[in-house]
Amino acid sequence: MAQILIGTSGYSYTEWVGPFYPEKTKAENYLSYYTTRFSTVELNFSYYRMPEASQLLSMCEQGPSLIFSIKAHESLTHTVDSANWRIAATTFLSAITPLYEQGALGALLFQFPYSFHYDPERRRYLDQLLRMFTAYPLAVEFRNAQWYNNRTLDSLRSRHISLVSLDLPEINNSPPIMDVSTSSLAYIRLHGRNKEQWWGSDAASRYDYLYSTSEIAAIAERIRGIASTTQLVLVYFNNHRRGQATQNALELSSLLSKGPAHDR
Repeated sequence: MAQILIGTSGYSYTEWVGPFYPEKTKAENYLSYYTTRFSTVELNFSYYRMPEASQLLSMCEQGPSLIFSIKAHESLTHTVDSANWRIAATTFLSAITPLYEQGALGALLFQFPYSFHYDPERRRYLDQLLRMFTAYPLAVEFRNAQWYNNRTLDSLRSRHISLVSLDLPEINNSPPIMDVSTSSLAYIRLHGRNKEQWWGSDAASRYDYLYSTSEIAAIAERIRGIASTTQLVLVYFNNHRRGQATQNALELSSLLSKGPAHDR
């Protein structure tokens, strides 16, 4: 059975003060408190601004027991400039290398938008991008269902790259809910099931969702299945609005620690 680490996507949310962080907790103390409750965190600030090595090393010091996964900068996934993306990739690579050398890097996440279609140009770009990061544990998330085919899966397996397993609303144009092992690493992102707000104009409302007890139990069974074919499972709740992610992550951790229902 694989090692299973559970955390949240991001940790620095002021609205978590009260629901998760004790009242009056200052932002600079968020991570040290987070470390007392979780074993891993997915950093997503790195999507909006390019991270720096010194910044990531400081986070390691604040959370010495944490495993950090980190989301690639938008210039590598959403706003790709064909003339300059290699420069951005090199900058990002230099920032995360110390994190890897500290033994604190869980995975580098490339999350591509719905507009990233399965076509020859984008396939060539993805091939070139992933080759630049071959020394690191990688996970790829596609929001366009066109990528979910045998050719993609075979390519990821040959490179030992994880295809992210998703949980999100089942609506038109959404990718399939599919748990397929393509690496010794499994990477699971739980976005919530806020069907009504998923395509709304308020992006934050998309992740305003609390998984029910029965939904968490079903997710636990999915994770046990994935864990039987991998060595490490990283699980991140992205339903971050109002701190629901922390509540669900703690509930899932407690449930998994008790073992399957038939063993209890």
